[in-house]
Amino acid sequence: MSVGIITVTPGSPADRAGILPGERIVSIDHEPVLDEIDYQALTARRSFTVVIAGSNGSREIHIVKKEYEAFGLCLDEREAMKPRHCRNRCIFCFVDQLPQGMRETLYVKDDDWRLSLMMGNYVTLTNIDDREFERILARKASPLYISVHATDPAVRSRMLNNPNAAGLLSRLNRLKQEGLEFHCQVVLCPGVNDGKILQHTLEDLAMLWPAARSVAIVPVGLTSHRKGLCPLKGFDSIGAAEVLDLLHSFQRRFLRELGTRFVFPSDEFYCKCGRPLPTDIEYEDYPQIENGVGMLRQLEQECLLAAEDLPDPGTALRRHRKLLIPTGISAQPFIRAIADRYAPAGTEVEVIAVRNRFFGDSITVTGLIVGQDLIHTLEGMEGDEILICDTMLRENTDRFLDDTTLEEVHRRLSKPIRIVRNQGESLIRALWGMEENDG
Repeated sequence: MSVGIITVTPGSPADRAGILPGERIVSIDHEPVLDEIDYQALTARRSFTVVIAGSNGSREIHIVKKEYEAFGLCLDEREAMKPRHCRNRCIFCFVDQLPQGMRETLYVKDDDWRLSLMMGNYVTLTNIDDREFERILARKASPLYISVHATDPAVRSRMLNNPNAAGLLSRLNRLKQEGLEFHCQVVLCPGVNDGKILQHTLEDLAMLWPAARSVAIVPVGLTSHRKGLCPLKGFDSIGAAEVLDLLHSFQRRFLRELGTRFVFPSDEFYCKCGRPLPTDIEYEDYPQIENGVGMLRQLEQECLLAAEDLPDPGTALRRHRKLLIPTGISAQPFIRAIADRYAPAGTEVEVIAVRNRFFGDSITVTGLIVGQDLIHTLEGMEGDEILICDTMLRENTDRFLDDTTLEEVHRRLSKPIRIVRNQGESLIRALWGMEENDG
């Protein structure tokens, strides 16, 4: 068992040891190197013995380096970090709710603890055996991001359609015993894991603090493509308000007992029932921002900070222009308030709530708006420029989830399109027609 070496950093300890691209790393201090996790953990030492396999056989090399000096190898991630597939059949799985005919990669379900450690992906821990779990402990993989959903073994097993889901609490306790930390996620399904089940889950997870750092509560997302799937319902405004009442009561208690609010509802709950968002300080440094928890409030704070560097309104160029900002139905009132507050004189801004015809009306978040729906909503509207949040595009591509390209949308709408990073300064600069600040 070994991993291929793509490049060797010139002047690095690996380079000085004569290790070459194309060779393979077999072991470090007699421990096998399976992937990037092993490599990073084992080469953090000041001295170690590495076994390298090449065209002339294997050789053993003793390495001595500075404490924080990188060893200098770039491994072949295509083989070493090939994502591990999910073995669950979650009743709420979003991938199962995708329409047919999309790109094959969109239907791939990963559930890989290594990606949880390196990228913050949420994992269930149901597809690892005891030996692999011991590797997690040995490598001090912390923090992890764990999809809990329910601590009741029967409820969790039913939600994930996997009997291996029942043993989560024992593993979480072991992580705590070994000094590892983790953040938790609960996808809340009305009538399934809410109410008393949710209360029980929060009680269990609070017992794991401070190893358990935070818990995000997000509402189940249901598309219109659920034929043959488990019957589920989403949250209406009344249900969302009831969840917030419950979670706020837990927050007050946890703040007294733990010194942290610990549990954080996603922005969608507030948007669904029209309640004001918590203040900046109540998000406690935004530990669950990637889960949509505090994203709108953080955007507002970033806009407030960026606005301090804007030109004096009296000296700003007052040219008339009209901007179109398409956004999800949930965030539309919030984005409109920001645009009204920060747009310069002479700039008219229309913030348009885009109905999600592709996934269904119950999907109201900006990041799931597709190209077809943008075209359908904006075609024929008057405006000088369209501002599109980068969360609508697949990462590092110019494609929306429906495979429509940015060029196709531009061609159909016949207007300049500016991609705006999901960050306050980027939005402020776009409103003022300023160039993006790469720094």
